[in-house]
Amino acid sequence: MLQHFTKPYIGRFAPSPTGDLHIGSLLAALASFLDAKKAAGLWLLRVEDLDPPREVAGSAASIIHDLGCWGMRPDGEVLYQNQRAAAYQSACQQLIEKDLAYWCGCSRSELPDSGIYPGTCSTGLPAGKRPRALRLRTQDRVVEFEDGIQGKVRNDLNSQSGDFVIRRADGLFAYQLAVVVDDAFQQVTDIIRGADLLDSTPRQIWLQQCLSLPTPHYAHIPLVTQSDGHKLSKRLQSDPLRNHDPLPSLRLALKFLGHEPPLLDWQDTWDWAVAHWSLHKIPRLTAQSLATLD
Repeated sequence: MLQHFTKPYIGRFAPSPTGDLHIGSLLAALASFLDAKKAAGLWLLRVEDLDPPREVAGSAASIIHDLGCWGMRPDGEVLYQNQRAAAYQSACQQLIEKDLAYWCGCSRSELPDSGIYPGTCSTGLPAGKRPRALRLRTQDRVVEFEDGIQGKVRNDLNSQSGDFVIRRADGLFAYQLAVVVDDAFQQVTDIIRGADLLDSTPRQIWLQQCLSLPTPHYAHIPLVTQSDGHKLSKRLQSDPLRNHDPLPSLRLALKFLGHEPPLLDWQDTWDWAVAHWSLHKIPRLTAQSLATLD
């Protein structure tokens, strides 16, 4: 049985500073913000700057600015993952000592096309291989949880991902590990994010169990797609939610999330959104096109 955090409610938004905030992330921020405010809880901001080669200079500041322009400001200091290496290393050491993690010597070219790790190094490094990445044992674990939007999710980790990396061959800590450690550190109780991360959630729940950490409540909003069904990856400069008047953009974002605000001014629309917010109104879809809202 999952051991969840108890109230008070603490939500969070955790963007990666790889460019301007894109539309999907903006919608996830809005959903998480409204859910926190409806519960009279806290909304935290964490910058997931784990991967320096992918970061764009000034991106973190730009994201924080854009969120502020939309009226979304965090309750407390922004947490930066590049300052959390000691905590991630401590978690890795715990897992190694419990024999829940092991060093893998396989290169990416040696992995099967399926991407599911076959356990080559799970009983020890084969002759001629050196330690590269640190992997978490999945131990035939089946993870089930109730998503606040998508419903019941069941994942057989061994057959759907295999033992997965928690520290990469380049020495950087993997997203799956860092997000679990930091959600616990910030005492996050509820996570609202995009459905592109739905498959990651069972791995994160297993990591929480391995580290004896509580599990937040999860809810995954639909991904934004183009009219042809492909994922919308445009940045805000060309997105339909970016213009000089933010009110129409806010109304469109709320409509995408299943809420139909009346014609009100900016502040009254925000007040209406908080008062009428409900996860149950969000379409139970993993993807949705903005074009369907016209």
